[in-house]
Amino acid sequence: MTYPDPDDPAHPARPSVRPFLSSGPQHSAGGYRPPARGAEPPADDQGSTLRPFVITSGRTNGADPEIGMETQVTIIPGAPPVRLSPEMRAIVGLCNEPHSVAEISARLRLHLGVTRILVGDLRAAGQLDVHVLDNETPDPETIMRVIRGLRAIT
Repeated sequence: MTYPDPDDPAHPARPSVRPFLSSGPQHSAGGYRPPARGAEPPADDQGSTLRPFVITSGRTNGADPEIGMETQVTIIPGAPPVRLSPEMRAIVGLCNEPHSVAEISARLRLHLGVTRILVGDLRAAGQLDVHVLDNETPDPETIMRVIRGLRAIT
C-alpha cells in the first residue's frame, strides 16, 4: 500500500490524529516547527504561568490567620539566607519598605489568597516581619478614604 505524499496538492490532507498540533504560529502543513531561537513568547504569556495551587502547594488557607490584606510586611534585616521560590524572592525583594499584603499582591500580580499564604510561609521561615493591627475596628476616616477611592474608580 502506498501513502499519498502530504506535499502533493492533488491529494487532500487526511484528518490528523492530533489536530491541535497543526494550529498556531509555529505549526505548518509539514508538521511541528519549534519556535525560532530568541523568539519572545506572546505578551500574555510573559507573566507567571503557574497556577495558584502549584505556587501554594495545593493549600487554600494560610497557616497564619493573623495575616489580612491590610497587614503591613517588612523584611527582617540579617535573616539567614534560605532557598526561596521566585514568587517568594519577589515578595522579599519588594518588602525593603513596609507594604500591605494587598499592595504586594497588586504589584506582583499574584492572587490575594496566594500572597497571604506566601507571606505566612515567609514569616514562618524568618524572612518577613508582619505588623498586625491591634485594633479590630477600622478607623472611620480610613473607611471614608476607601469609599472615596472606590467612587473615584467608577
